[in-house]
Formats: sequence, C-alpha cells, structure tokens
Amino acid sequence: MMLDFLAENNLCGQAILRIVSCGNAIIAELLRLSEFIPAVFRLKDRVDQQKYGEIIFDFSYFKGQELWESKLEAKPELQDLDEEFRENNIEIVTRFYLAFQSVHKYIVDLNRYLDELNEGVYIQQTLETVLLNEDGKQLLCEALYLYGVMLLVIDQKIEGEVRERMLVSYYRYSAARSSADSNMDDICKLLRSTGYSSQPGAKRPPNYPESYFQRVPINEAFISMVIGRLRSDDIYNQVSAYPLPEHRSTALANQAAMLYVILYFEPSILQTQQAKMREIVDKYFPDNWVISVYMGITVNLAEAWEPYKAAKTALNNTLDLSNIREQASRYATVRERVHAQAQQFLKEGYLREEMVLDNIPKLLNCLRDCNVAIRWLMLHTADSACDPNNKRLRQIKDQILTDSRYNPKILFQLLLDTAQFEFILKEMFKQMLSEKQAKWEHYKKESSERMTELADVFSGVKPLTRVEKNENLQAWFREISKQILSLNYDDSTAAGRKTVQLIQALEEVQEFHQLESHLQVCQFLADTRKFLHQMIRTINIKEEVLITMQIVGDLSFAWQLIDSFTSIMQESIRVNPSMVTKLRATFLKVAKLTHAISIFTEGILMMKTTLVGIIKVDPKQLLEDGIRKELVKRVAFALHRGLIFNPRAKPSELMPKLKELGATMDGFHRSFEYIQDYVNIYGLKIWQEEVSRIINYNVEQECNNFLRTKIQDWQSMYQSTHIPIPKFTPVDESVTFIGRLCREILRITDPKMTCHIDQLNTWYDMKTHQEVTSSRLFSEIQTTLGTFGLNGLDRLLCFMIVKELQNFLSMFQKIILRDRTVQDTLKTLMNAVSPLKSIVANSNKIYLSAIAKTQKIWTPYLEAIMKVGQMQILRQQIANELNYSCRFDSKHLAAALENLNKALLADIEAHYQDPSLPYPKEDNTLLYEITAYLEAAGIHNPLNKIYITTKRLPYFPVVNFLFLIAQLPKLQYSRNLGMVCRKPADPVDWPPLVLGLLTLLKQFHSRYTEQFLALIGQFIRSTVEQCTSQKIPEMPAEVVGALLFLEDYVRYTKLPRRVAEAHVPNFIFDEFRTVL
Repeated sequence: MMLDFLAENNLCGQAILRIVSCGNAIIAELLRLSEFIPAVFRLKDRVDQQKYGEIIFDFSYFKGQELWESKLEAKPELQDLDEEFRENNIEIVTRFYLAFQSVHKYIVDLNRYLDELNEGVYIQQTLETVLLNEDGKQLLCEALYLYGVMLLVIDQKIEGEVRERMLVSYYRYSAARSSADSNMDDICKLLRSTGYSSQPGAKRPPNYPESYFQRVPINEAFISMVIGRLRSDDIYNQVSAYPLPEHRSTALANQAAMLYVILYFEPSILQTQQAKMREIVDKYFPDNWVISVYMGITVNLAEAWEPYKAAKTALNNTLDLSNIREQASRYATVRERVHAQAQQFLKEGYLREEMVLDNIPKLLNCLRDCNVAIRWLMLHTADSACDPNNKRLRQIKDQILTDSRYNPKILFQLLLDTAQFEFILKEMFKQMLSEKQAKWEHYKKESSERMTELADVFSGVKPLTRVEKNENLQAWFREISKQILSLNYDDSTAAGRKTVQLIQALEEVQEFHQLESHLQVCQFLADTRKFLHQMIRTINIKEEVLITMQIVGDLSFAWQLIDSFTSIMQESIRVNPSMVTKLRATFLKVAKLTHAISIFTEGILMMKTTLVGIIKVDPKQLLEDGIRKELVKRVAFALHRGLIFNPRAKPSELMPKLKELGATMDGFHRSFEYIQDYVNIYGLKIWQEEVSRIINYNVEQECNNFLRTKIQDWQSMYQSTHIPIPKFTPVDESVTFIGRLCREILRITDPKMTCHIDQLNTWYDMKTHQEVTSSRLFSEIQTTLGTFGLNGLDRLLCFMIVKELQNFLSMFQKIILRDRTVQDTLKTLMNAVSPLKSIVANSNKIYLSAIAKTQKIWTPYLEAIMKVGQMQILRQQIANELNYSCRFDSKHLAAALENLNKALLADIEAHYQDPSLPYPKEDNTLLYEITAYLEAAGIHNPLNKIYITTKRLPYFPVVNFLFLIAQLPKLQYSRNLGMVCRKPADPVDWPPLVLGLLTLLKQFHSRYTEQFLALIGQFIRSTVEQCTSQKIPEMPAEVVGALLFLEDYVRYTKLPRRVAEAHVPNFIFDEFRTVL
C-alpha cells in the first residue's frame, strides 16, 4: 500500500498532493494580485484621504458598525460616492477576498488531513508511515512550508492596513458575507494587520512572525516531526547531484529555505534550543546566510534571526569576520578559475562529442562550480538582502564586496557564459541520447563484421598478402564476432563489462600470436577496439547527466535579483550585439544600428525554444516582445509629449504640433518597415497592433471620466502586464493625450468665438473673420494617429455629448419645471396658440411677451444646445474623413460594409412589415459588431444617434420653439454665407444651433418634434398673415430665419419636403425663394 504513495487509487497520497498543488496555485495568485492593489486602498495621498476617508475603513469599523453606517446615511453625496466606489472595486476586492479565503481554507484542509491521519481514516496510514515514504515526506514538508510562505508573501506584498480595508469593503459590499457558510470572522482573525511593514528602515513588530504563524493552531507533533525530517534527511536526494563536500549547502538550499520558514511554527527552537540550532547552522548555513525563500524572495538570516537567542548564537560562527573573509575570498578564487575554464570550453570546436563523453565528470564539476559561485555571489551581494539602515548588515556586505573583488559586469559575464556552456552541453546530450541506441548498434555491427572478416582471412580463403592459414585463430575470431553480436543494449551493465573483456582479449591476441608484423590485421584489430571503446562511451550516455544539469542549473533564486542586471545587459548588447546569443532567458533592448540588429537577430533566431525552470521560453517570441515593449514605450511617450497645448497661444498650436508628431510617428513607422526584413518579423503588423492598442487604451482611460463604473487597468482589454502601456501624470483636466487633443479642438472651434460655414467645412473667427481651422485638421489627425485615433476621438465626443445632454436634462428640471413663473408663461402661451392649425391673432405681441418673460433661461439653454451642435459637427467631419480614407484605402471593405448594412436594414424593415420574417435574436451580436465596423469606416450619421434614454418632459416642444424664435433676432441672412451672427458681442452660430436642437429633439418621442414643427409653422403663418393685413411688403427677418431652419432641418435629417410643407403653405416657401 505504501509502495506507490501517489497512485490514483491511493486516497491518502492524492489528498496531500491536492493540498500542495492548491498551495502553489494560491501563492501564484497572491503574487499576481499584489501587482493590482487599487492605489485608493493605500490612502497614501491627501486627495484620496479627503475623498474616500469616510467610506474606506480598517477593522475599527467592526467596533462601531452602526455608527459608521448612520454617518454615511446622513450624507446623500457620501452614499453616492460609496455606491460608485462599490461598483468600481467590488470585482477586484472579491478576487482578493477569494485569495484570502483560500489561504484560510488551505490551512483548515491541512489540519483536517492531519486529523484524519491520526484518526485512522486512511487504512494502514499514519503520520509516521507517511513520513517514511519518500513522496509522502516531501509533500508533508512542502504543505507546511507553503502555508508559511503564503503568510509571509501576504504580509510582504499586501500591507496589513490594505488587507483590513479590503476585507471591510468586501464585508460591506458583498451579499455573500451573509451566507451561512461564510467564514469571514476566521479570515479576518488570520489576516488582520501584524504591524509589519516591508518599507526599508521599518521596525519589526515584537514576536513577529511567530505570533502571526500561530493564529491558526497546527498539530504540534506534526510540526516537530517535519522539522526532525528536514534536520536529518536529504528529502529531495539533492546531494547526489552535488557530490563535492564544499557544495553541500547549495545542494540543501531548497531544504534550508523550507526549514527557515517552518522554524517559525516552533519558535522555541530559535529561542532556546542551542544544540538543535547549532546542528541546523552547521549543516545548512556554515558558509551562507542570505537565502532565497520562494521564487527569488530573499532573506538575510543575520537580520531575520537577530531577536532569537539560540539562532543568533549558532549563526555567530558563520558571521564571524574571518569566516566571511574566507568565504568571500574562496568564491573570488573559484569564480576566476571556473570562468577561465568555462571560456576555454566555449571556444569554437572545443566541445566535441568524444571530448564530452570522455570528460563528463570534469564538465559537470565545472558547471557545479560556476552555478554555486554565481548563486553565492548574487545572493550575498544583493541589495534586497541588506537593509541600508542596518549598520551591521552594511559592514558585512562591504566586507564581501571587498574580499570577493566583486564586479557586477564580471559576475554577469560568468552568468552568460555558464548559461551558454550549459545550453550547448544540454543540446549535445539531448542529441546524443536520441541517437544513443542507433550508434551503439552501428558500432556493434561494425566490430562484429571486422571479426568475421579476420576469421575469413585466417581461413586461407581470402587472399590477404602473406597471412598463413590458422584454424585456431579463425575459430577464435568467429567466436569473438558471435560474442560481440550477443551484447544486449538493454542490459547496459553486463554489456559494458563484457565489452571491456573483449577489448582486453583483442589486445592479448595481438601480443601472443605475434600479429604485429601483419599491418592490415593490426589495423583491423585497432579499428575493432576503437568501435568497442565507442560502444562503452555510448552506453555511458545516461539521462541522469541531463537531470543533474537541470538541478545544478536552477536559477529560481535569482527570479527577482536578475532585474538588477538589466542596465548591464542593455549596455553589453549595445557594445556587442552578438552577445545576445548568450542571453537565452533575458532579452531587453533592440540595438540601434541595422548591422547590429542583423547580428542580434541572427543570435536570437539561432537559439531554440528552451525551458527556464518550468517556463517555456521561445527566443523568437522573446525578440518580438522586446521590440513591442520598446515600441510601446517610445510611441506612448511621443504621443504624450507631442500633444500638450498652451491654451493661451495665438494662433493655436494644434496644427504645428500635429505635423511635428506626424513626422515622429512616420519616422517610427518607416524604421519598422525598414528593419522588419533584418529581424525577420512582421514589423507593420506589430506597428498596427501596438499603436492601435496604445490609442484605444488612452481613449478608454479618457472615457473613464464619464463613466460611473470605470474600467480598471487589470480589466482593460488593451493594457498588458507583459508589454505595459505607460501611464503619464495628467497635465490638465484631461487624463491622456486624446483628451487634450479633443479639448483643444473644442476650444478653437468654440461657437461663441467662431462661425462655422457649412458649405466650406471651415471655421472662421467671428471678430477678425480669419480662418481658424477646416476639414484639413481631420486629415492631419488621420495621417498622425491613423483610423484608431480618429475613431477614438469620435468615441470620446460621443461620451461628451451624452454628458452634455444629461446636464441639459437636469438644467431643464431646475430652470423650467421648478419655476412657477416660467410654467405660467408657457401655459398662457399654449392656451393662446391652441389649436396649432389655426392662425394666432395679434401674434407678434403674444410671442414677444412670452420671450420677454422667459428671457433669463435662454443663456444656459443656448450654451448647452450649441455645445452639443458643435460636437455633432465635429463628429460629422470625422465620419466624412473616415469614410473618404476607407473608400480610398480599402474600397472592397467600404463596398462590402455598405452592402451588408443596406441588406440588414432591408431585412429588419421587412420583418416589421411581416413579423414572420427573420430578425437578429437578442443574443446575436451581429448588429452590435457591424455598428463598430460602420463607425470605423464613417458609414453612419451622427445626427440619427440616440445618445440618452429620456422620460416625458412637460412643455418640451414649446420651450424649444420659444428658444428658437428668441435667437432669430440675433442672426441675419447673408446671400453668400446663409444665416450669420448679427453682433459678435452677442454670439450665436447657426449650424451648431440647428444641429444641437435637432439632436436634442431626436432623443425624445417623435410627437415632440411634430409639435415643435407645428409651432414653427404656426409662427410663420401668423406672422405672414399679420404683415399682409398691415400691408408690410417685405418678408420679416424672423420668418426668413424660421423658414431657413425648416429647410436646414429637412436637409440634415434627409426627410422628404412634405414634412415641412405640412405646416407651411407652398406659396410661402415659393415667395421665400424669391427673397433668397
């Protein structure tokens, strides 16, 4: 039963294996999550403290829960902020909570497993028997160690206060907390703040971390037995990979890290048990005191064991100045010796197959020495392992740097050479292993054939000069040939022994029978002996050598330390691009010159896919990722820096800055086109993907300003932890460059300052009549930022229009629906003009009176309408530019989209005529997806878009009608330009006014528009009637303006003329045309 502990039918083994697998997964999740802690939970800066201080609580919340909640309920704005905060953070907070919960569940599961072992649930298995089994012993030790690592990782990576705030937020916001199986209390007890801070110079809390480790009690006998095993056994059988005694502490390094963590579960050993601590230090830490606990998390025992009397005393021998000096000097000597050896081995043509097979022990010893020296020097000189505020640690480190003659460049070079040496050796061994049997059989066949031929020579049948017939030798050689053929590949030990005997026999036959005189016979014998030697060599190629190399080459201790060598890597590549062939696991920066790029790429592409630990590394992918990373960094910075505007500049800096940025982007683009063949990658594909990702990400971040539930970085489909898009500090109210660009365009085309001439697609300054900008602006944006940039700008304008319309609705409520005077005026007017088909008697007086009484509401109303109209004009311009470039650059795509759009609309119309015909179902994303394509190709009309959902609004048509006729006196008709502003001091621009009103009406039911048009029609008819009766020959300016509005309304909405003619008789329109 104990023989195969990990068999699928062995429940005991499977249970502990499952627990340990979960443990590793939990640590990975904790490390991943620690990079996504929302900054707001740290409450570091004053802005966050002021804004969120009253809704983010630590565990003090639980002492006065009702008090805190009643404070919140007393302030509606706080409740709103709290709700918004919940919507934005509940997802990430829940993920953190689930990770914390899984830590608690892990230790509960482990305790339950130990209880079940003690209670005899697993037949014939007890804690003692499991610890006797090799796999069982490893898993039990790992299970406890991983729990300790979880606790340390949580405290190091997620500060105590942040944990408490997250747990309280989850408790307040989540419905799951009230479920019966929720163990919120236990999780809070386990993970409450310990007072520990990972900041340099922070004081260590008393009894830390042992008091933290004891928050959930664990079976003491189990802890004691695990420590016993770790003290006495080599649980992973690592010593066999490191036979030399001076490598022993490296061989046991993983076990030492486990023991370090697990000792905190039984702190009495650290405090008082001097004999045990001396034994532990002598075995594991006689020559090292900086250890890697888990995936590069380093600990300096001189600091970690400072508070524990027994541990500190035991470690004193290791930290004795003479020992530090001796170790540092020894590793300096070893480094110089092995580096020279490694460089010798790396010389072209040195590592040949025969040389490798004859010198396996020598080569492995060199590899061991290299890796042990690298490990010791990297760990003991690491900045992360030395608190600069600790004087003793600083002295020890300075001593090491001096005595080991430490030079990071030389150490890095050794790391590269060792990696290259290891790589070549591994590849050769893999090749030899794959060919091992075929070669062995080939040598066997050759040897046997040689012996058969010699037997034939001595039979006298084969004519070989001056060889006499000798039946004894003939029979002997035949027997040797048979013996060689009988060698069995599968029984390598016996075959090896027999091959050695055959070689000896062939040497003896040559001496005893005086065969030296026969040169050809001697040659045959020498060849056969050579083949037999090759067979012995080949049979010695064992997979164990590869396994040893894998163990010896483990670099997981440097998982984080390797970052400190980044600048050296970059500098080395810059100086010598061919060095990249040695950078298997690390590639960072593209060299600048084309020649350098070629050599560099050749190096990368020569590499094969390799494993770094358990992670598969594809060098070609590595090269591409490195290029992408650098491109993203450069382009994001260029966009950020290139689009910062001075709002006071006259004229605007917009066009010059766009041109300058366009030149920069074009430079990047052409460089990519130029180098793509040198580096054998799809440069333009990478360019398209990364530039679109940068722009889309920035648009998304800018639009977050308008969203209640924001898209966080970790939720963004454009952001990547692997190739991150940098974030820059905002320089004004905009978050990103796309916001600054949009607001600058809105500033220079402001309808209060400029006049938009529709036929010319151009904006002119109202006062100076100088051109401000035109549709060329959008061509320039297309050239500089591409389709993604224009599309992103369009999306941002959509959000801004929505915001404006929402503001408009709340303003309407405030200044109209809550004002009795305004309502009475509107009621009186509606009574006077009813029914709408009639003509209003004394119309002039009635209309002017209503306008005069509502005068105060028109200024904010005009501003809101014009803003919306201005943005709609910009959206139209963007759609025109996108559509033009789509037809020009991708005519097939444009044609396909137009036809598909028409076909879809025809099908939908047909469905409404006859509901039995098909229509896209609710879960069908076709309409949603095609809209994105149509908008990107500019095949849409922004004026037809519904931006917001609306309810019924009383007096809405009449308010808009009054608003329009109140603005008409400010405008005058010009034969060349249409309606223009009368006085720049009282600015009104006609196109944004018309489009703003049109957009506003579009958001409501069509009957409002119908009523609005009827009111205009009635106004025209009544005014014309009054003029006729008063014998005024000319058509009044207000009537001209109202008729122009109807004309433009019909033109922009693409509706038939009869819509307008339903309210105004044809003869008035005809008369109006003669005036024009």
